Amino acid sequence: MTRWIRFEYEGAVGFGALSGDAIEVHEGNMFDAPTATGARLGRDQVTTLTPTAPGKMVALWNNSRAMAEKLDQVEPPGALYFVKANGSYLATEGTIRKPASYDGKVVFEGELGIVIGRECRAVAEADSARHIFGYTCVNDVTAAGITMQDPTFQQWTRAKSFDTFGAFGPVIATGLDPGTLSVRTVYKEQERQNYSITDLFMQPSRIVSVISRDMTLHPGDVICCGTSVGVGSMKPGTTVEITIEGIGTLRNRYEDA
Repeated sequence: MTRWIRFEYEGAVGFGALSGDAIEVHEGNMFDAPTATGARLGRDQVTTLTPTAPGKMVALWNNSRAMAEKLDQVEPPGALYFVKANGSYLATEGTIRKPASYDGKVVFEGELGIVIGRECRAVAEADSARHIFGYTCVNDVTAAGITMQDPTFQQWTRAKSFDTFGAFGPVIATGLDPGTLSVRTVYKEQERQNYSITDLFMQPSRIVSVISRDMTLHPGDVICCGTSVGVGSMKPGTTVEITIEGIGTLRNRYEDA
């Protein structure tokens, strides 16, 4: 397993393999045979960035058995998804900001993120693993009061795409079996979510296959697998942590605009 981290150091963006608190710096393309430079940096020497700069972030809705039961919903016949704007991306330790144009509740949603490693178009489910580079933690932040605000048009994109609402990281971990993973969300030092990826209706290999039939996925793109029960609203001045064993902890503070 390798944990890939992307960072800024002395004004330049770089990436490397994280080993404890040390970064083994690499060069080239993270997704295509990167080369170790031999240089090492301490994590405290760099500013951690999002572990990839996705061309797009696709996120699933109603993909949790427990959540569907709670909301009295049924398993959807296919993937229900929306796209988060690329201006929403936020790294670990970054601050989630309440939008100045919105005065309702803002909620956290801890999720597993799939990171694409090679161009993916209409792939079979059996071939999906070859196109998945690794996995990351996601907080799919939502302005909950906006989604159904207008009965003529459900505003998923707006509710999910405010600046700082697409937090993910801290790394991309390769070599993980998603079926063994669990997502744990801690808010104000209290556990709010702790669910197994096996709770999801559609597993990562199926998700990638289905979405790739609709749109081409490119290296670095992120797919959020959907969340389970335990999501909740945040208050300014509080911190939320999303932890997945093998990946680490995505930690962000929430503040007013």
